[in-house]
Amino acid sequence: MSSGTIFGKIIRREIPAKIVYEDDICLAFHDVKPQAPVHILVIPKKEIRSLAEVGSEDALAVGHILAKIAEIAKAQGLERSGYRVVTNIGDDGGQTVFHLHFHLLGGRALSWPPG
Repeated sequence: MSSGTIFGKIIRREIPAKIVYEDDICLAFHDVKPQAPVHILVIPKKEIRSLAEVGSEDALAVGHILAKIAEIAKAQGLERSGYRVVTNIGDDGGQTVFHLHFHLLGGRALSWPPG
């Protein structure tokens, strides 16, 4: 399962989260510090530190997660107006939790560049 990161604790239900989707591969929940009206984190249940450490054995799981993000976005009513999916990699990329996660952001116009 997952390590002592906050996401591992959420997977194990040691920390509560407002879950919007779960299956055997991934978990999706609202971010506690949202940066947009809709800000959902989608994480694999398997511990993977970042996108940089995804191996070929993880390809099906990552593809599954991306498909679920599209479904969650539609369920949140974002498919018409649009949304952004972001993953941060490493310190310079802004990664603060070293467990792969995707941010689903929407519900308002998002500016570019982001940072």
